[in-house]
Amino acid sequence: MEIIKIVVVAIFVNNIVLSQFLGICPFLGVSNKVNTSLGMGAAVTFVMLIASIVVWLLQYGVLEPLNIGYMQTIVFILVIAALVQMVEIILKKISPALYQALGVFLPLITTNCAVLGVAITLVTKDYGLLNAVVFSVATALGFMLALVLFAGIRERLELEDVPKPFRGTPIALITAGILAMAFMGFSGLM
Repeated sequence: MEIIKIVVVAIFVNNIVLSQFLGICPFLGVSNKVNTSLGMGAAVTFVMLIASIVVWLLQYGVLEPLNIGYMQTIVFILVIAALVQMVEIILKKISPALYQALGVFLPLITTNCAVLGVAITLVTKDYGLLNAVVFSVATALGFMLALVLFAGIRERLELEDVPKPFRGTPIALITAGILAMAFMGFSGLM
């Protein structure tokens, strides 16, 4: 039952983008096309999954036993940066089209505060390894859900007659705000 609660809360109630406002840069930057959003969501899911396992092991296997918890943020950033480089190399080999579509936003996963936020949160909440993995995957799926929903709306907006002053970024920000308010409806769930 606890795992189901973690999943529902991470995806809907405390959505990393729409409730906690972490990961806004790729949310606004990569959300022009649904396919690109799915690719970015998959890359972030992979990085969050691997990062959560490595970070948990480092936190409870190295940092705490050596009593150097103050190094947490630096260690976590280095782990995330290394994982993003690995994902970048893999995508370049496996899917050059997706690699090109993600462009500059792929290296930005390194500085994506959503990934670091998840790493710090799972340690702060003192999750066990299984719950940490479930939390990170559910949070990444929530990130992907927000990204794909937003991309779908933005694709649809391109076909609509939006008033000239609202075209582009202004309507995207208004839409993101409305989407965030819609997700606030889940806050009474748990």
